[in-house]
Amino acid sequence: MEERKERIGKAVDEAREDLISLSRNIHDHPELGFEEYKALGFISDVLEKYGFQVQKGYGGLPTSFRADARGMDGGPNIAFLAEYDALKGVGHGCGHNLIATCAVGAFLGMASVIHELPGRICIIGTPAEEGGAGKVKLLDNGAFDDVDYALMMHPSSGGSNLVGRGGRAACTVYVEFHGKGAHSSVPKNGINALSAVIHVFNQIDLMRPTFEPQDNINGIIMEGGTAANIIPSFASCAFCLRADTMKRIEELIEILRRCVENAERLTGAKGEIRCDDISAERYPNRPMCQAFKDNMNELGIEMTWPDPKKQYGSSDIGNVSIKIPAIHDYLSITDDTEIQGHTAEYAEAAAAPEAQEICLKGAKGLAMTACDILSSREFQKEIQEYHEKQIPDFYKNK
Repeated sequence: MEERKERIGKAVDEAREDLISLSRNIHDHPELGFEEYKALGFISDVLEKYGFQVQKGYGGLPTSFRADARGMDGGPNIAFLAEYDALKGVGHGCGHNLIATCAVGAFLGMASVIHELPGRICIIGTPAEEGGAGKVKLLDNGAFDDVDYALMMHPSSGGSNLVGRGGRAACTVYVEFHGKGAHSSVPKNGINALSAVIHVFNQIDLMRPTFEPQDNINGIIMEGGTAANIIPSFASCAFCLRADTMKRIEELIEILRRCVENAERLTGAKGEIRCDDISAERYPNRPMCQAFKDNMNELGIEMTWPDPKKQYGSSDIGNVSIKIPAIHDYLSITDDTEIQGHTAEYAEAAAAPEAQEICLKGAKGLAMTACDILSSREFQKEIQEYHEKQIPDFYKNK
């Protein structure tokens, strides 16, 4: 391993106790998206201890933050991305305490050598990945306008260490219907809002054969009345939409909108539709992924490329990857294949000593990859050329 990367590793090791304490503090105080004030405080305390100024409320989100370290003039800016929100009822069942700690460790490691390299590094706190699409809001608010590359690590399980894993576009759509209540003995006096909701579900099921193979629309009825002998005056439902591209998600939303309009005409109920921000499909930058893979191999972790036929979940990192070259690679914190993400068992695994060790190695690997980028203009050119080729034209024209 080259001498500069050895110093990066040493810097992460020197911060070891602070990083492990940070991970455990975030884990022991789980907070939902946009409510991560304790996590923000824990992270800020560590960064400030090492002499960095933390800008809280960065990008217009109260629980976001940013800290910077500058090298020599003339180079690009690399961001390490931190997530630290938890899941309702599960806590850190997605291991975001590890993501945040890994980003802080990578930032501290790379900061130890940044003065020798042309460019800058920063760490950006990205709230509410779990359903809030915090990165989308930060993008819209210009928080990534001066960032050239984005790096982050996500924990996995079952011994699955993956680089270059993609993800489909996703969006949650909420539908409400307002009708007219009546006694069920005289249903003609009312307008059944629940019937309108059921019509929407029936239409979707009717149209499924016309969907693209990768399209998914899964829905639940959230509210459908209060008593069986009352015609419901209000009913609501929610749908999770997934597709290969954000562009296709927009088309599915329009299909759903037409279903709502048809239900209005059939039942007389008035429908309202509301959409969350769309998490775009992911475009992992292969040259950067390969560099991270090589660096993790130096640290004793063998990583593999994913099965191209397998369907994977979604994340707002996809929106970032459209704008700038990005990686979001996976390090397994447990070899147990029975432990899956978004479960109480995974939350327990995310607090285990083994997970902290993986987190520290991930921090070193991310920092070493950032070092590779800032050390070579040829590598920067290779990354950018790959990015330009992989992003569809319909995003470039927006």
